[in-house]
Amino acid sequence: MREPWLNLALFAACCVTTYVAGGPYHAATLMGILACHEAGHYFVGKYRGVETSLPFFIPLPPFISWGTLGAVIGMKKPIGDRNILFDVGASGPIAGLIVTIPLLLIGLSMSPVGPIEPGSSLEGNSILYALLKYAVFGQWLPGGGVDVQLHPMAQAAWVGLLVTAINLMPIGQLDGGHIARAALGEAHERWSERLNLALPAIGLVIGGVMFVTARGAGKDVGEAVLYAKDGVIPWLIWAVLLGVMRQRAGEYHPPVDDQPLDGKRRVAAILMLVIFVLIVTPVPFRSAL
Repeated sequence: MREPWLNLALFAACCVTTYVAGGPYHAATLMGILACHEAGHYFVGKYRGVETSLPFFIPLPPFISWGTLGAVIGMKKPIGDRNILFDVGASGPIAGLIVTIPLLLIGLSMSPVGPIEPGSSLEGNSILYALLKYAVFGQWLPGGGVDVQLHPMAQAAWVGLLVTAINLMPIGQLDGGHIARAALGEAHERWSERLNLALPAIGLVIGGVMFVTARGAGKDVGEAVLYAKDGVIPWLIWAVLLGVMRQRAGEYHPPVDDQPLDGKRRVAAILMLVIFVLIVTPVPFRSAL
């Protein structure tokens, strides 16, 4: 068995970079969420007989990021059994969300509501995030010229929610891709290609709506284009990264066997899709108009 020194060193490095990026609340919250996410994959993988490595956390320079790019777990060989693949793929997002949601609620309870400064950066809403803010503050935010001023714990938990949503995209070898491959079998390869091609189109539609919104708010064409880019660029980046991953691997996802998911897991796969819809954030960040 390989000594875990590299895993521990990378984890420690991420603790430092996330601390520098946002302080103790940010570091503890974000690293706790990521650790729980990866622990879900690791322990379910071990339980289901999959040869998995310990997670490798990825530190990033703290002054241009949140301090980490997350973590990855290596597997000695691809999982061919669709039921096992589903269990391993779904376990990480579920474990992460179990801690993300209460931490986000706690962080929101420590966050004030204040006026929106023109040109300030606003974090995006998902359906779940908007509902949680309504549950805490009793109003839809942002709205009426005010928004929540996120406490570092709430900011880090929001990041955890965003990362989970990206991971649950039902494409390629993301967690959502594992779930979709387990549910759809070989058809998932075709759907991954179609969805990958659809991502830029989704971004252009979102950007178009933002452009019209900015023009309606009195912005000139140049300002409206700059505002709209925040809705386009994330979807283009995800499309390019997924395309590059597909080109390097030669396929979106390794093949699985022909045995379909059992009934309980088919229902669970639908529930995971519902969760993705609830937490996906169409525009992660935008400037205030």
